[in-house]
Amino acid sequence: MTPDFIYLASQSPRRAQLLGQLGVCHALLLATPDEDAESLEAVLRGESPTRYVQRVTALKLDAAVARRERLGLSPAPILCADTTVALGREILGKPEDAQDAGRMLASLSGRTHRVLTAVALQAGDSRHAALSVSQVRFAPVDAARIAAYVATGEPLGKAGAYAIQGRAAGFIAHISGSHSGIMGLPMFETTQLLRAAGFDL
Repeated sequence: MTPDFIYLASQSPRRAQLLGQLGVCHALLLATPDEDAESLEAVLRGESPTRYVQRVTALKLDAAVARRERLGLSPAPILCADTTVALGREILGKPEDAQDAGRMLASLSGRTHRVLTAVALQAGDSRHAALSVSQVRFAPVDAARIAAYVATGEPLGKAGAYAIQGRAAGFIAHISGSHSGIMGLPMFETTQLLRAAGFDL
């Protein structure tokens, strides 16, 4: 039987928008104030970007499953995702401040990096997971343009200090992979997970 809806355990409006694009009804299942959601994103020593993004997504899904049970909400599949930017083996998470954002963007200027988005879905006792990896090449971006972009505030809260759906799109010379994955929810992989959970997509 096709589920009526799913829970989206993400505060990202882009993920909600992309999920809606698939025609899937969803309700947000966000961390409560007593949860230390930020600690889930800590990088372990020597951890590869692939291992990191998959581990964090699994932890977020564990927390969301426990949250749904704790709150006594109706049973339904739960979807989680996490996105990270990697320059070689270096993980570029969310910048700490404007200075950190500027440093990250300067390191990406004129170079190719990877954007990894892991997706996981809990449906009953079954868990399904997928990984999207895309290559993104920035054109050379001078310090003045970086400073102007950082001043907009857009880089804060974004992995790698940029959003492809925002002004930073003008920095990107080429992408290879999933545009929606770079935004934070790869549509193809997510569709496959939802189909595995019984959705007719």
